[in-house]
Amino acid sequence: MLPANFLWGASLSAHQTEGAATEDGKSQSVQDVRQRNPKIADFSVAADHYHRYAEDINLLAKAGIKALRISIPWTRIIPDGLDDVNPLAIKHYHQVFNEMHNQGIEPMVTTYHFDLPQVLQEQGGWIKQSTVTAYEKYVKVLFQEFGSEVKYWLTINEPNVMLLADRKILGFSYTHQERYQAFYNLMIAEKKAFQACHQLCPQAQIGPVPNISYVYPGSAKPQDIRAAEYFNAIRNWAYLDFSVRGIINPIFQNYLHQTGIDLKIKAEDEELVQQNFPDFLGMNYYTSVTVEYPKAGQNRTSGMSDQQSEDVYEKGFYKGLTNPYLSKNDFNWTVDPLGLQTTLEVVNDRYHLPIYITENGLGAYDELTADYQVHDDYRINYLSAHLQSIQQAVDAGVPVQGYLPWSAIDLVSVHEGMKKRYGLIYVDRTEQDLKTLARYPKDSYFWYQQVIKNNGVNKDAKTV
Repeated sequence: MLPANFLWGASLSAHQTEGAATEDGKSQSVQDVRQRNPKIADFSVAADHYHRYAEDINLLAKAGIKALRISIPWTRIIPDGLDDVNPLAIKHYHQVFNEMHNQGIEPMVTTYHFDLPQVLQEQGGWIKQSTVTAYEKYVKVLFQEFGSEVKYWLTINEPNVMLLADRKILGFSYTHQERYQAFYNLMIAEKKAFQACHQLCPQAQIGPVPNISYVYPGSAKPQDIRAAEYFNAIRNWAYLDFSVRGIINPIFQNYLHQTGIDLKIKAEDEELVQQNFPDFLGMNYYTSVTVEYPKAGQNRTSGMSDQQSEDVYEKGFYKGLTNPYLSKNDFNWTVDPLGLQTTLEVVNDRYHLPIYITENGLGAYDELTADYQVHDDYRINYLSAHLQSIQQAVDAGVPVQGYLPWSAIDLVSVHEGMKKRYGLIYVDRTEQDLKTLARYPKDSYFWYQQVIKNNGVNKDAKTV
């Protein structure tokens, strides 16, 4: 059974929903300037949430949602990335939080969601220590301005995916050396956020928010099991071990050493790293990962027919493999609800902290009917199966305390545009035609309304 105070919510991000890309003093982020396929939507209008937040919050409140995860864009708060705080942005987010509280919704705020100010990227971005200093100043502004209004803070969204799938997420590629310079700086920035939050808003809680997906070996061959251990460390444990344990994961460190990188916690950072820890874990989960050991002469894409494995390859260590025992959705992602239970139980075994599922959802080709309905049984099926896995993990002792699926409303996918819809609420626009931008609750919205009312799903509910 889920706890009586289980935090039912939904999630979104600023750059994928807000629009208003040049309004009220906002500067450009890396997402605004990156090269995009001209056939898919950009972020200039997105779902127009910046102007329609009150309508969206009202709709979510009617569904019974108790928490809304949003991100705040650095480019609005400190447009030059470094110095002057923008009063229009401060006023706007006070209004947003006021609206949430008036509707009985707790804000859960991500400080950074893939949208570094472009001015900082031009100075080197996350490979420069100066970006860590700028980030610390930025989050202190957030905590000072909004600390009395926000109880739940999240640091840096999916730093692991941002680094391992850099081209898709950011629009550019890191060298191997740069990737792990950025890793270290992101992890130190996160520690500084833990420290600043606890100092400036002691009544609040803060946690990391990586994408954690347990990695299966492709077979019982020792080499394949070793490949899975490597990728589990590189993809998952490197980030959480740094956040929660204050260490560099030893298997990850072994991998770095073999690839020419000597990574240690710097002497001047030791106290910061060892004395500042999260209160909970935010965890994004969509599916599991399967890898094998790459054989000599083997084609990189051999055995691979799912989208999320495309970026999983390191010669001599691991290669993505499509798991033949899993179904796939319309966007060629595998679906693995049991993998969520396994991931939760392993994470709990390693870290012993409360967990909030901060993203979990299904991207699909939704269709709006002539009478303004969206019949998305496939999404209900996906979410129901994953909620059953969460409930089973809770029954096994995992302290999952909230579920905030992706996404509250339809938004612009980072690399697939508007056609890939995740929302509980339909936004009436296409890739190029803004149409009305009207909001229409989907069948999944009304289903989720009942889930919240019942505090969970029936164990005999339909599953994938």
